[in-house]
Amino acid sequence: MVAAGADLADETGFDRLTMGLLAERLGVRTPSLYKHVGGQEDLNRRIAALALGEAADAVGVAVQGRAGRDALAAAARAFRAFVVEHPGRYAATIGMEPSGPDDPLAAGSARLLEAFTAVLRGYEIAESDVDHALRLLRSLFHGFATLQAAGGFQWKADVDESFEWLIAFADRGLRAG
Repeated sequence: MVAAGADLADETGFDRLTMGLLAERLGVRTPSLYKHVGGQEDLNRRIAALALGEAADAVGVAVQGRAGRDALAAAARAFRAFVVEHPGRYAATIGMEPSGPDDPLAAGSARLLEAFTAVLRGYEIAESDVDHALRLLRSLFHGFATLQAAGGFQWKADVDESFEWLIAFADRGLRAG
């Protein structure tokens, strides 16, 4: 049911996802959903946890066996592809805070951060600067991918070329330290 909700969020937009719409999609009455989730907030949290796990898997697989710019490019492309292909479920992750260390949101978030932290190991980033570098990467890749997913790039220049330019820019910045 959570996967169906995530698919529906991708199709309609996370902000439009409701228990009633999901029940309609599944061909059940809305009260039947409460046997599986505690309500809209619980559904949203489960979709966010699913999305974080999927994004972590995509980025983690992409960076395996790579280092430096190759790892950065692989992580960036995998993350962008996930966000563009799954805009609704990714939107569920924005601003969703784990309720504690055992929350599946915390586990998914930690796995995604670890994948990007692995990318940073290929650069000479001081341990005290890792959090700053992670925020930089998240800002760059999240911003680009969410703008693209929302149709925010209407210019003539090829979007893929712009993204490769962004990767090269981030690589130069990380190398400069």
